[in-house]
Amino acid sequence: MHKVGIADTTFSRVNMGRIAIDELKKSASLQIERYTVPGVKDLPVACKILIEENGCDIVMALGMPGKEPIDKMCAHEASQGIIHAQLLTNRHIIEVFVHEDEAKDEKELAWLAEKRTREHAQNVIKLLFHKEQLQREAGTGQRQGFADAGAIR
Repeated sequence: MHKVGIADTTFSRVNMGRIAIDELKKSASLQIERYTVPGVKDLPVACKILIEENGCDIVMALGMPGKEPIDKMCAHEASQGIIHAQLLTNRHIIEVFVHEDEAKDEKELAWLAEKRTREHAQNVIKLLFHKEQLQREAGTGQRQGFADAGAIR
C-alpha cells in the first residue's frame, strides 16, 4: 500500500492538510502520514522526514504564503528547499502554495485553497496509480485552482 505524506503549516489560513487528506481518502486506499510545521520554510525538512523516516512514497507540501514582499521571498526559499529535498530523496514532493494576494477577498482565497489542494491531491493519485493519464494531459495547459490555461493550437 502506498504511503502519502502531508506536510502543512500553522501559518496557513485554511486547513489545507485536512482538505488534502479528505480528497486522497475519496480516491484511493492509502496510508497517510501528516506532519504540521509553523511556516513554509519548515516544509522542506518536514517533507524529507516524511520520506526518509516515515517511509512516504510521495509528499504534498501545503502552505499559504502571505502577500508581503518578505512572504514572497520566504515562499521562494521554501520552494528551493522543497526542490532540494526532492533531489536528495528521489521522491516527488508536490508543492501546493496559495499566495494570499492571488484572490480578491477571503472567500475567494478559501475557495482557491480548497480547489488547488484537491486538484493537486488528484495529481498525487495520478502519479501513484495513473501515470498514463498525466501523459495524455501533457501540453493541455492544466492549472490547479483557477481555470486551465488550455493548449496552444
